[in-house]
Amino acid sequence: MGRFSYLTIDFNSYFASVEQQVSPALRGRPVAVVPVMSDTTSAIAASYEAKAFGVKTGTRIWEAKRMCPGLVLVPARHELYVDVHERLKEEVQNHVPLLSTGSIDEFTCKLIGDECEAENARQIARNMKAGIRKNVGECLNSSIGIAPTRTLSKIASDMQKPNGLTLIEQKDLPHILFPLKLTDLPGIASNMEARLHRAGVTSIEQLMSLEPKAARHVWGSVGGERYWYELHGIDVPKAADGRRSVGHSRVLSPKMRGRNDARFVARSLLLKCATRIRRLELVAGGFGLAVHPEYGNREPIVHESRIAPTQDSFTLLEHLDQFWNELPKKSGPFRKVSVWLYRLSEEGKRARDLFVETRADGFTKQETLWRSIDKLVARYGRETVTLASQKDLGLQYLGAKIAFTRVPDAQEFRE
Repeated sequence: MGRFSYLTIDFNSYFASVEQQVSPALRGRPVAVVPVMSDTTSAIAASYEAKAFGVKTGTRIWEAKRMCPGLVLVPARHELYVDVHERLKEEVQNHVPLLSTGSIDEFTCKLIGDECEAENARQIARNMKAGIRKNVGECLNSSIGIAPTRTLSKIASDMQKPNGLTLIEQKDLPHILFPLKLTDLPGIASNMEARLHRAGVTSIEQLMSLEPKAARHVWGSVGGERYWYELHGIDVPKAADGRRSVGHSRVLSPKMRGRNDARFVARSLLLKCATRIRRLELVAGGFGLAVHPEYGNREPIVHESRIAPTQDSFTLLEHLDQFWNELPKKSGPFRKVSVWLYRLSEEGKRARDLFVETRADGFTKQETLWRSIDKLVARYGRETVTLASQKDLGLQYLGAKIAFTRVPDAQEFRE
Protein backbone atom coordinates (compact mmCIF):
# COMPACT_ATOMS: atom_id res chain seq x y z
CA MET A 1 0.00 0.00 0.00
CA GLY A 2 1.10 3.54 -0.68
CA ARG A 3 2.04 6.11 1.90
CA PHE A 4 0.45 9.52 2.12
CA SER A 5 1.69 12.82 3.47
CA TYR A 6 -1.15 15.35 3.00
CA LEU A 7 -4.89 15.56 3.62
CA THR A 8 -6.90 18.42 2.09
CA ILE A 9 -10.51 19.01 3.10
CA ASP A 10 -12.71 21.20 0.89
CA PHE A 11 -16.19 22.20 2.06
CA ASN A 12 -18.84 21.87 -0.63
CA SER A 13 -20.77 25.03 -1.65
CA TYR A 14 -19.53 26.54 1.58
CA PHE A 15 -21.39 29.87 1.86
CA ALA A 16 -24.67 28.34 0.71
CA SER A 17 -24.21 25.32 3.00
CA VAL A 18 -23.63 27.59 6.01
CA GLU A 19 -26.84 29.47 5.19
CA GLN A 20 -28.74 26.18 4.97
CA GLN A 21 -27.21 25.05 8.26
CA VAL A 22 -28.30 28.13 10.22
CA SER A 23 -31.67 28.47 8.42
CA PRO A 24 -33.44 25.08 8.25
CA ALA A 25 -36.11 26.56 5.96
CA LEU A 26 -33.44 26.80 3.21
CA ARG A 27 -32.49 23.11 3.36
CA GLY A 28 -33.31 21.21 0.20
CA ARG A 29 -34.00 24.47 -1.69
CA PRO A 30 -31.93 26.12 -4.45
CA VAL A 31 -29.99 28.95 -2.80
CA ALA A 32 -27.70 31.63 -4.24
CA VAL A 33 -25.59 33.81 -1.95
CA VAL A 34 -25.19 37.34 -3.35
CA PRO A 35 -23.09 40.41 -2.41
CA VAL A 36 -26.09 42.72 -2.81
CA MET A 37 -29.80 42.07 -3.40
CA SER A 38 -29.90 43.01 -7.08
CA ASP A 39 -30.61 41.16 -10.31
CA THR A 40 -27.56 42.79 -11.90
CA THR A 41 -25.10 41.21 -9.48
CA SER A 42 -23.65 37.67 -9.63
CA ALA A 43 -23.86 34.66 -7.35
CA ILE A 44 -20.85 34.25 -5.09
CA ALA A 45 -22.03 30.77 -4.06
CA ALA A 46 -24.77 28.34 -5.05
CA SER A 47 -26.21 25.35 -3.20
CA TYR A 48 -26.12 21.96 -4.88
CA GLU A 49 -29.86 22.24 -5.43
CA ALA A 50 -29.19 25.43 -7.46
CA LYS A 51 -26.22 23.88 -9.23
CA ALA A 52 -28.53 21.16 -10.53
CA PHE A 53 -30.19 23.91 -12.63
CA GLY A 54 -26.84 25.20 -13.91
CA VAL A 55 -26.48 28.07 -11.43
CA LYS A 56 -22.89 28.45 -10.26
CA THR A 57 -20.47 30.99 -8.83
CA GLY A 58 -20.37 33.97 -11.19
CA THR A 59 -23.80 33.41 -12.75
CA ARG A 60 -25.67 36.70 -13.20
CA ILE A 61 -28.74 36.73 -10.95
CA TRP A 62 -31.17 37.71 -13.70
CA GLU A 63 -29.95 34.69 -15.65
CA ALA A 64 -29.96 32.45 -12.56
CA LYS A 65 -33.62 33.29 -11.91
CA ARG A 66 -34.45 32.33 -15.47
CA MET A 67 -32.57 29.04 -15.13
CA CYS A 68 -34.03 28.26 -11.69
CA PRO A 69 -37.43 29.95 -11.09
CA GLY A 70 -37.56 28.90 -7.42
CA LEU A 71 -34.12 30.32 -6.61
CA VAL A 72 -33.79 31.86 -3.13
CA LEU A 73 -31.40 34.80 -2.81
CA VAL A 74 -29.53 35.26 0.46
CA PRO A 75 -27.30 38.29 1.18
CA ALA A 76 -23.75 37.29 2.11
CA ARG A 77 -22.94 37.28 5.83
CA HIS A 78 -19.15 37.19 5.89
CA GLU A 79 -18.80 37.40 9.67
CA LEU A 80 -20.97 34.28 9.99
CA TYR A 81 -18.84 32.40 7.44
CA VAL A 82 -15.66 33.29 9.32
CA ASP A 83 -17.22 32.17 12.62
CA VAL A 84 -18.16 28.78 11.15
CA HIS A 85 -14.71 28.59 9.51
CA GLU A 86 -13.10 28.88 12.95
CA ARG A 87 -15.36 26.16 14.35
CA LEU A 88 -14.49 23.89 11.42
CA LYS A 89 -10.80 24.58 11.92
CA GLU A 90 -11.10 23.56 15.58
CA GLU A 91 -12.89 20.33 14.66
CA VAL A 92 -10.34 19.44 11.95
CA GLN A 93 -7.55 19.89 14.48
CA ASN A 94 -9.27 17.46 16.81
CA HIS A 95 -8.29 14.74 14.34
CA VAL A 96 -4.93 15.84 12.89
CA PRO A 97 -2.80 19.00 13.21
CA LEU A 98 -3.55 21.73 10.67
CA LEU A 99 -0.75 22.64 8.26
CA SER A 100 -2.32 25.53 6.32
CA THR A 101 -5.55 27.29 5.44
CA GLY A 102 -6.00 27.43 1.68
CA SER A 103 -9.15 29.56 1.78
CA ILE A 104 -12.33 30.07 3.80
CA ASP A 105 -13.48 26.56 2.80
CA GLU A 106 -10.24 24.61 2.57
CA PHE A 107 -7.69 23.22 5.04
CA THR A 108 -4.58 21.10 4.47
CA CYS A 109 -3.10 18.81 7.13
CA LYS A 110 0.27 17.03 7.27
CA LEU A 111 0.14 13.34 8.07
CA ILE A 112 2.99 11.76 10.04
CA GLY A 113 3.96 8.35 11.32
CA ASP A 114 1.32 5.65 10.96
CA GLU A 115 -1.18 8.29 9.84
CA CYS A 116 0.52 7.99 6.45
CA GLU A 117 -0.72 4.43 5.96
CA ALA A 118 -3.66 4.25 3.55
CA GLU A 119 -6.28 2.72 5.85
CA ASN A 120 -5.29 4.93 8.79
CA ALA A 121 -5.47 8.05 6.60
CA ARG A 122 -8.85 6.96 5.27
CA GLN A 123 -10.18 6.44 8.82
CA ILE A 124 -8.93 9.90 9.87
CA ALA A 125 -10.95 11.36 7.00
CA ARG A 126 -14.09 9.42 7.99
CA ASN A 127 -13.73 10.48 11.63
CA MET A 128 -13.22 14.11 10.55
CA LYS A 129 -16.41 14.10 8.49
CA ALA A 130 -18.38 12.51 11.33
CA GLY A 131 -17.02 15.03 13.84
CA ILE A 132 -18.01 17.93 11.60
CA ARG A 133 -21.55 16.59 11.19
CA LYS A 134 -21.92 16.10 14.94
CA ASN A 135 -20.15 19.16 16.33
CA VAL A 136 -20.48 21.85 13.64
CA GLY A 137 -23.39 21.03 11.34
CA GLU A 138 -25.01 18.28 9.29
CA CYS A 139 -25.26 20.52 6.20
CA LEU A 140 -21.51 21.14 6.03
CA ASN A 141 -20.52 18.39 3.64
CA SER A 142 -16.91 18.13 2.54
CA SER A 143 -14.71 16.41 0.01
CA ILE A 144 -11.35 15.12 1.22
CA GLY A 145 -8.27 14.34 -0.82
CA ILE A 146 -5.28 12.36 0.48
CA ALA A 147 -2.03 12.13 -1.47
CA PRO A 148 1.79 12.16 -1.30
CA THR A 149 2.00 15.93 -2.03
CA ARG A 150 0.06 19.02 -1.12
CA THR A 151 -0.85 19.75 -4.76
CA LEU A 152 -2.09 16.21 -5.38
CA SER A 153 -4.19 16.25 -2.19
CA LYS A 154 -5.87 19.43 -3.42
CA ILE A 155 -6.54 17.81 -6.81
CA ALA A 156 -7.90 14.70 -5.08
CA SER A 157 -10.28 16.80 -2.97
CA ASP A 158 -11.88 18.10 -6.20
CA MET A 159 -12.28 14.71 -7.86
CA GLN A 160 -15.42 13.57 -6.08
CA LYS A 161 -18.06 16.14 -5.10
CA PRO A 162 -20.11 16.47 -3.05
CA ASN A 163 -19.07 14.58 0.07
CA GLY A 164 -16.22 12.64 -1.53
CA LEU A 165 -13.09 10.89 -0.27
CA THR A 166 -10.32 10.25 -2.80
CA LEU A 167 -6.83 8.81 -2.29
CA ILE A 168 -4.09 9.24 -4.89
CA GLU A 169 -1.24 6.78 -4.51
CA GLN A 170 2.17 6.95 -6.17
CA LYS A 171 1.29 3.90 -8.25
CA ASP A 172 -1.76 5.76 -9.63
CA LEU A 173 0.40 8.42 -11.25
CA PRO A 174 0.31 9.85 -13.81
CA HIS A 175 -2.67 8.04 -15.35
CA ILE A 176 -5.20 9.04 -12.69
CA LEU A 177 -4.77 12.67 -13.77
CA PHE A 178 -5.22 12.13 -17.51
CA PRO A 179 -9.05 12.51 -17.58
CA LEU A 180 -8.74 16.01 -16.10
CA LYS A 181 -8.50 19.26 -18.05
CA LEU A 182 -5.53 21.57 -17.52
CA THR A 183 -7.79 24.11 -15.79
CA ASP A 184 -8.90 21.43 -13.31
CA LEU A 185 -5.45 21.70 -11.74
CA PRO A 186 -4.88 24.25 -8.96
CA GLY A 187 -3.02 27.32 -10.17
CA ILE A 188 -3.89 26.83 -13.86
CA ALA A 189 -6.51 29.37 -14.91
CA SER A 190 -7.16 30.73 -18.41
CA ASN A 191 -3.94 32.80 -18.63
CA MET A 192 -1.71 29.91 -17.54
CA GLU A 193 -3.61 27.55 -19.84
CA ALA A 194 -2.92 29.90 -22.77
CA ARG A 195 0.78 29.97 -21.87
CA LEU A 196 0.85 26.15 -21.80
CA HIS A 197 -0.92 26.01 -25.16
CA ARG A 198 1.70 28.32 -26.67
CA ALA A 199 4.31 25.85 -25.45
CA GLY A 200 2.46 23.01 -27.17
CA VAL A 201 0.96 21.58 -23.97
CA THR A 202 -2.79 21.05 -24.40
CA SER A 203 -3.43 18.06 -22.11
CA ILE A 204 -2.49 16.69 -18.71
CA GLU A 205 -0.64 13.85 -20.43
CA GLN A 206 1.58 16.33 -22.28
CA LEU A 207 2.15 18.33 -19.10
CA MET A 208 3.23 15.23 -17.19
CA SER A 209 5.59 14.30 -20.05
CA LEU A 210 7.57 17.54 -19.80
CA GLU A 211 11.03 17.58 -18.31
CA PRO A 212 11.28 19.56 -15.03
CA LYS A 213 13.45 22.26 -16.64
CA ALA A 214 10.92 22.63 -19.46
CA ALA A 215 8.18 23.22 -16.87
CA ARG A 216 10.34 25.91 -15.31
CA HIS A 217 10.69 27.55 -18.72
CA VAL A 218 6.93 27.48 -19.39
CA TRP A 219 6.10 28.97 -16.00
CA GLY A 220 8.94 31.45 -16.27
CA SER A 221 10.15 30.64 -12.76
CA VAL A 222 11.34 27.85 -10.49
CA GLY A 223 7.69 27.51 -9.45
CA GLY A 224 7.01 25.54 -12.63
CA GLU A 225 9.66 22.99 -11.76
CA ARG A 226 8.35 22.71 -8.20
CA TYR A 227 4.82 22.21 -9.59
CA TRP A 228 6.05 19.42 -11.92
CA TYR A 229 7.61 17.52 -9.02
CA GLU A 230 4.45 17.90 -6.92
CA LEU A 231 2.30 16.50 -9.75
CA HIS A 232 4.62 13.51 -9.95
CA GLY A 233 4.21 12.74 -6.25
CA ILE A 234 7.53 14.20 -5.11
CA ASP A 235 7.03 16.40 -2.05
CA VAL A 236 8.72 19.79 -2.31
CA PRO A 237 8.63 21.82 0.95
CA LYS A 238 6.90 25.15 0.45
CA ALA A 239 9.09 28.18 1.06
CA ALA A 240 7.86 30.76 3.56
CA ASP A 241 6.40 33.85 1.92
CA GLY A 242 5.81 37.17 3.63
CA ARG A 243 2.76 39.38 3.20
CA ARG A 244 3.02 41.25 -0.11
CA SER A 245 -0.16 43.34 -0.20
CA VAL A 246 -3.35 44.29 1.61
CA GLY A 247 -6.49 45.02 -0.39
CA HIS A 248 -10.28 45.21 -0.50
CA SER A 249 -12.81 45.08 -3.37
CA ARG A 250 -16.55 45.65 -3.64
CA VAL A 251 -19.17 44.97 -6.29
CA LEU A 252 -21.43 48.01 -6.19
CA SER A 253 -25.19 47.99 -5.96
CA PRO A 254 -26.90 49.89 -8.80
CA LYS A 255 -27.58 52.97 -6.63
CA MET A 256 -23.88 53.26 -5.73
CA ARG A 257 -22.44 52.99 -9.26
CA GLY A 258 -22.31 56.71 -10.01
CA ARG A 259 -18.91 58.39 -10.09
CA ASN A 260 -19.22 60.18 -6.73
CA ASP A 261 -20.81 57.29 -4.83
CA ALA A 262 -18.18 54.87 -6.17
CA ARG A 263 -15.50 57.25 -4.91
CA PHE A 264 -16.95 57.17 -1.38
CA VAL A 265 -16.88 53.37 -1.45
CA ALA A 266 -13.25 53.37 -2.66
CA ARG A 267 -12.30 55.79 0.14
CA SER A 268 -13.92 53.52 2.75
CA LEU A 269 -12.09 50.48 1.39
CA LEU A 270 -8.83 52.38 1.55
CA LEU A 271 -9.51 53.42 5.15
CA LYS A 272 -9.95 49.73 6.02
CA CYS A 273 -6.66 48.87 4.29
CA ALA A 274 -4.90 51.58 6.28
CA THR A 275 -6.35 50.27 9.54
CA ARG A 276 -5.17 46.77 8.72
CA ILE A 277 -1.58 47.72 7.96
CA ARG A 278 -1.39 49.72 11.23
CA ARG A 279 -2.67 46.70 13.14
CA LEU A 280 -0.09 44.53 11.36
CA GLU A 281 2.63 47.11 12.20
CA LEU A 282 3.39 47.73 8.54
CA VAL A 283 3.77 50.70 6.23
CA ALA A 284 2.88 50.83 2.54
CA GLY A 285 5.22 52.03 -0.19
CA GLY A 286 2.69 51.59 -2.98
CA PHE A 287 -0.95 52.41 -3.64
CA GLY A 288 -3.26 50.79 -6.21
CA LEU A 289 -6.80 51.42 -7.39
CA ALA A 290 -8.98 49.78 -10.04
CA VAL A 291 -12.44 50.80 -11.24
CA HIS A 292 -14.49 48.50 -13.45
CA PRO A 293 -16.86 50.29 -15.89
CA GLU A 294 -20.42 49.00 -15.97
CA TYR A 295 -20.88 49.49 -19.72
CA GLY A 296 -18.85 49.33 -22.91
CA ASN A 297 -15.25 48.20 -22.56
CA ARG A 298 -15.34 46.21 -19.31
CA GLU A 299 -11.57 46.25 -18.83
CA PRO A 300 -10.82 47.99 -15.51
CA ILE A 301 -9.05 51.33 -15.29
CA VAL A 302 -6.03 50.58 -13.13
CA HIS A 303 -3.64 52.92 -11.36
CA GLU A 304 -0.58 51.99 -9.29
CA SER A 305 2.04 54.31 -7.89
CA ARG A 306 4.94 54.12 -5.50
CA ILE A 307 4.67 56.40 -2.48
CA ALA A 308 6.78 57.37 0.50
CA PRO A 309 6.26 54.56 3.07
CA THR A 310 3.28 55.48 5.25
CA GLN A 311 0.39 54.17 7.30
CA ASP A 312 -1.40 57.53 7.50
CA SER A 313 -4.98 57.40 6.23
CA PHE A 314 -5.06 61.08 5.22
CA THR A 315 -1.97 60.68 3.03
CA LEU A 316 -3.40 57.59 1.37
CA LEU A 317 -6.75 59.31 0.74
CA GLU A 318 -4.90 62.17 -0.97
CA HIS A 319 -3.36 59.67 -3.41
CA LEU A 320 -6.78 58.15 -4.12
CA ASP A 321 -8.43 61.54 -4.69
CA GLN A 322 -5.62 62.64 -6.97
CA PHE A 323 -6.12 59.61 -9.21
CA TRP A 324 -9.91 59.93 -9.06
CA ASN A 325 -9.71 63.53 -10.24
CA GLU A 326 -7.64 62.36 -13.21
CA LEU A 327 -10.40 60.02 -14.42
CA PRO A 328 -12.25 61.27 -17.50
CA LYS A 329 -15.00 63.65 -16.37
CA LYS A 330 -17.76 61.53 -17.89
CA SER A 331 -16.43 58.17 -16.70
CA GLY A 332 -18.82 55.91 -14.86
CA PRO A 333 -21.04 54.31 -13.83
CA PHE A 334 -18.76 51.74 -12.23
CA ARG A 335 -19.58 48.12 -11.49
CA LYS A 336 -16.77 47.41 -9.01
CA VAL A 337 -13.95 49.19 -7.20
CA SER A 338 -10.76 47.71 -5.75
CA VAL A 339 -7.97 49.26 -3.68
CA TRP A 340 -4.73 47.77 -2.44
CA LEU A 341 -1.56 48.74 -0.63
CA TYR A 342 1.69 47.05 -1.59
CA ARG A 343 5.47 47.29 -1.10
CA LEU A 344 4.76 46.57 2.56
CA SER A 345 7.53 46.72 5.14
CA GLU A 346 7.84 46.72 8.91
CA GLU A 347 6.99 50.11 10.36
CA GLY A 348 10.20 50.21 12.40
CA LYS A 349 12.43 49.55 9.40
CA ARG A 350 11.15 52.07 6.84
CA ALA A 351 13.47 54.53 5.21
CA ARG A 352 12.70 58.03 6.48
CA ASP A 353 11.75 60.99 4.30
CA LEU A 354 14.01 63.85 5.41
CA PHE A 355 11.29 66.37 4.52
CA VAL A 356 8.60 64.78 6.71
CA GLU A 357 8.60 65.59 10.42
CA THR A 358 8.35 62.59 12.72
CA ARG A 359 8.08 62.14 16.48
CA ALA A 360 10.70 60.46 18.64
CA ASP A 361 8.94 57.11 18.17
CA GLY A 362 9.33 57.39 14.38
CA PHE A 363 5.68 58.14 13.54
CA THR A 364 4.28 61.32 12.04
CA LYS A 365 1.66 63.31 13.98
CA GLN A 366 -1.06 62.11 11.64
CA GLU A 367 0.00 58.48 11.99
CA THR A 368 -0.10 58.86 15.77
CA LEU A 369 -3.59 60.34 15.51
CA TRP A 370 -4.85 57.42 13.46
CA ARG A 371 -3.26 54.89 15.81
CA SER A 372 -5.21 56.53 18.65
CA ILE A 373 -8.40 56.38 16.58
CA ASP A 374 -7.77 52.67 15.96
CA LYS A 375 -7.66 52.06 19.71
CA LEU A 376 -10.98 53.88 20.24
CA VAL A 377 -12.65 51.95 17.43
CA ALA A 378 -11.28 48.62 18.72
CA ARG A 379 -12.73 49.35 22.14
CA TYR A 380 -16.04 51.04 21.35
CA GLY A 381 -16.91 49.98 17.78
CA ARG A 382 -16.30 51.30 14.29
CA GLU A 383 -18.99 54.02 14.49
CA THR A 384 -17.13 55.71 17.38
CA VAL A 385 -14.94 57.81 15.06
CA THR A 386 -15.52 58.19 11.32
CA LEU A 387 -14.82 60.75 8.64
CA ALA A 388 -17.81 63.00 7.98
CA SER A 389 -17.69 62.21 4.26
CA GLN A 390 -18.07 58.49 4.94
CA LYS A 391 -20.57 58.40 7.80
CA ASP A 392 -23.71 57.66 5.75
CA LEU A 393 -22.22 54.84 3.70
CA GLY A 394 -24.05 51.53 4.23
CA LEU A 395 -22.36 48.85 6.32
CA GLN A 396 -22.38 46.49 3.33
CA TYR A 397 -19.50 48.61 2.01
CA LEU A 398 -17.67 48.94 5.32
CA GLY A 399 -17.77 45.38 6.62
CA ALA A 400 -14.95 42.90 6.08
CA LYS A 401 -15.29 40.51 3.16
CA ILE A 402 -13.76 37.12 2.44
CA ALA A 403 -11.25 36.96 -0.39
CA PHE A 404 -10.67 33.76 -2.31
CA THR A 405 -7.40 32.94 -0.59
CA ARG A 406 -7.65 35.01 2.59
CA VAL A 407 -9.90 34.71 5.60
CA PRO A 408 -10.43 37.89 7.67
CA ASP A 409 -9.79 37.64 11.38
CA ALA A 410 -12.49 38.69 13.85
CA GLN A 411 -10.95 42.12 14.45
CA GLU A 412 -11.47 43.15 10.83
CA PHE A 413 -15.26 43.05 11.26
CA ARG A 414 -14.93 45.75 13.94
CA GLU A 415 -12.63 48.04 11.92
